[in-house]
Parts: sequence; structure tokens; C-alpha cells
Amino acid sequence: MKTLLRSQYFWGVVALLALIGVNVAKDPSFVQITLNNGNLYGSLIDILRGSAPVLMIAAGMTLVIATGGIDLSVGAVMCVAGAVSMEYLASAADPGSAGAVLTALGLALGLSLVLGVVNAFFVSVVGLQPFITTLIMMLAGRGLAKVITSGQNTSATSAPFKWISNGYVLGFPVAFLIALALVGLLAFVVRRSALGLMIESVGINPSASRMAGIRPRNILFAVYALSGLLAGVAGVFTTANVMTVEVAKTGMNMELDAILAVVIGGTSLAGGKFSLGGSAIGALLIVTLDKTVTFLSVPSAATPAFKAAVIVVVCLLQSERVRALFVRRRRPVGRTQEVPA
Repeated sequence: MKTLLRSQYFWGVVALLALIGVNVAKDPSFVQITLNNGNLYGSLIDILRGSAPVLMIAAGMTLVIATGGIDLSVGAVMCVAGAVSMEYLASAADPGSAGAVLTALGLALGLSLVLGVVNAFFVSVVGLQPFITTLIMMLAGRGLAKVITSGQNTSATSAPFKWISNGYVLGFPVAFLIALALVGLLAFVVRRSALGLMIESVGINPSASRMAGIRPRNILFAVYALSGLLAGVAGVFTTANVMTVEVAKTGMNMELDAILAVVIGGTSLAGGKFSLGGSAIGALLIVTLDKTVTFLSVPSAATPAFKAAVIVVVCLLQSERVRALFVRRRRPVGRTQEVPA
């Protein structure tokens, strides 16, 4: 029990279960899952589907923060990915064809990777601060999305592209399965190879890692490029859900949700050790919290305060000093301390 209480994301799981319990207390049907035409439906399934974009950006943000950096541009990159895919499909002769869908995906992910590489270049090669670099990209990304769409909301009709976010595989939302597979693959790579240790070493002490034979420049370049690519995947999920990109709203404040998910998952903002599993739990918690706010009919004016209160409680429970209140060390019974003569 002591080990469990001290785990990085134990209290994130507790908070997630507590939120589900609050919703069940109001309406027991919240956890009800129905089967229709071989597909699963219900509030919990909606949470899984809605968590796909947050899972993507949280995974990329985890690796960036583990190196001691931050990426504030993921929301803007999501918007750019959605803008270029919708703009292409809206002008395609046959937007429902496999070629059109693959081209739209290629443009979205390719441009997102390019934006991630730009961040990577300025942070790792030029040596600019990650906060400033990604803040500039956040502004530039929104501007690029407006240029692509001429400042207008763009919609398209493509059943195969929409299936990426709204389709089902084996009864589960395909977006969640894709996100889960990508996070699992990423976790396998960083934990089954030396990459994870190198990322942590760069975050703890770049100078020491350089003297140990690790090239921090290459590690930084890789994580920022990957963060941009995963943000593009999140943008595809978000846009395909409604088949519309709103340049002023798509991806807005998603970077904050990603950072909160990473922190809730137990990864320190100072860099070093990280947990992709914890970030995944944090992403599920963020989406469940949004669902709870809607389900409880919390007034829109009080929504930010409600979310902040829950997140602050979770972060406090993760504090070493607070957790020490739950883990008390007791002296063995029946033993007395011997006093030397």
C-alpha cells in the first residue's frame, strides 16, 4: 500500500474514479454501455473517443517536458493540420476517394512535422529558449491556418476521412484505438531502448549527458519534431470529428490540457523522469472532467474554476509532503531500543 500511495499517477487514477463516481451518483446510467450493430455506445465510450486528441499531444508533450522544455505550439499545429486537410478535401474532385483521403492525411501530417522540425531547429541547433520558440510558433501557426483557409471556417464532406474520428473497430472508437496504439508503440520504443534514458539524462543535466557521450542536440531535435507530428494527428482527429476547421477555435488551449495531463501523470516540469502511462491517465482525467462539467450542468462562467479546483486537489495529492500524511511509518511492536552501557 505504501508503494501504491507513492506511485506517480496513483492519485490521478483515484481522481478519475472519483469523477466517474460523481456522475454515477447523479445518474446511474452514466456507466451504462449499450451494444448496437456491434458497436459500443455510452458516456464512457464518448470519453474514450474524446481522449484521442489529448492522448496524442500529451504523449508528445511528455517527452518534450522530460528534456526540460515545453511546447506551446501544439494547439496551433492542430489547427494547421485541420486547415490544410479540410481545404484540400473541400476542393478535391472526389473527396471520398482513397487517394484524396490519403493526400489530405499526408498534407496534414507532413506540414505538422515541418512545423515541429522548425521548433526543433531553433531549440536544438540555434539554442533559443523552448518557451519563446514555441510561443512564436503558436502565433505563427494560427496565422498560417488563416492563410490556408483565407480566414474562413472550412468544411468538407468525406465519409472515409470522418471515419477516422467517428468510426469503430471491434466495437471501440477507431480514434481511441489509433491513439492507444501510437502511445503504446512510443512507450515501447522509449522504454525498450536507450532512448528513454537519454531523454531523462538530457532533462536532468545536459552537460553531464554530453560528457557521457549523449548528443543533447539530437535528442531535442527528435522530441520537438515528434511533438509536432503527434499534434498533427490530434488535429486530424479533432477536425474529422465535425469535418470543419475553425481557425479561431480548433486546438485552442489544447496545449494547456496537454501540460496538465503531463503534470497529473507525475512528470516534473523541471525535466528528468517521465511516465507516458501517467500522462495517458492524465489525458483521460482531463476529458472526464470536461464531460463531468457538462453532465453536472456547471455554469459556463464557473467551469474554469471548477476544473482548476479539481486539478489543484490532484496535484496536491501528488506532493511528497501531502502524501506523507497518508503514509505513516510505525515502529515495530515489541522491540525496544537498546541503550549502550
